[in-house]
Amino acid sequence: MTKIMTNQVNINLMRQQRRFKDIGIEGMAARWYDNNARKHRLAEMKNYAQEVAGHIHDGCSVLEVAPGPGYLAIELAKLGRYEIIGLDISKDFVEIARRNAKEAGVEVEFRHGNVADIPFPDNTFDFIICTAAFKNFKDPLRALSEMYRVLKPKSTALIIDMNRNASDKQIQDYTEKMEAKGMDRLFMKLIFKYFLRNGAYTKDEFINLISKTAFKEYDIKEEEIGFYVYLGK
Repeated sequence: MTKIMTNQVNINLMRQQRRFKDIGIEGMAARWYDNNARKHRLAEMKNYAQEVAGHIHDGCSVLEVAPGPGYLAIELAKLGRYEIIGLDISKDFVEIARRNAKEAGVEVEFRHGNVADIPFPDNTFDFIICTAAFKNFKDPLRALSEMYRVLKPKSTALIIDMNRNASDKQIQDYTEKMEAKGMDRLFMKLIFKYFLRNGAYTKDEFINLISKTAFKEYDIKEEEIGFYVYLGK
């Protein structure tokens, strides 16, 4: 229980800091996240990669915003000949993702950077993907505007994130599918119920945010505990 309490304290501190600036997951927390994703979320990352692959073709450029340890981008690289770049604010995640890509034998470029100031010219990418991170951005409107700017005309951005209206039962079912055991299982349930859900957006809040951006086309699909938010330029 001490480990869970320590992690919860760290998360609460991060939550307070995000009121003032975007921060990355570093150090021990980044290593724990990598290990947890490797053990329990690879199937989910493969599904996300298949979703992205359905919208692009060989030669397309893809930006993953906040890729963390990089597993989605790595799985996508296995599906076709794409130019994939991952941009993360965490320096430790960038290093971890680079090691993971090397271990997997795929070419993905992971860079350090902030979604609030994406370091690429206008109209660069054919597709943008962001999973489980949008709710953490200090300035979501700035993030959406930057995604729009670097997206090519008639291209798509996809945000996959949690629904604040997800029920306890939905969270229970979702975390059980991850097949975590013991303290890891308990910790993940606590994280989803008391931290991630509280910071997430509702469907109406997403629609309101999108209405304040240059994106004119969108489609929001509810899926388990979250949303697939498709944005068309």
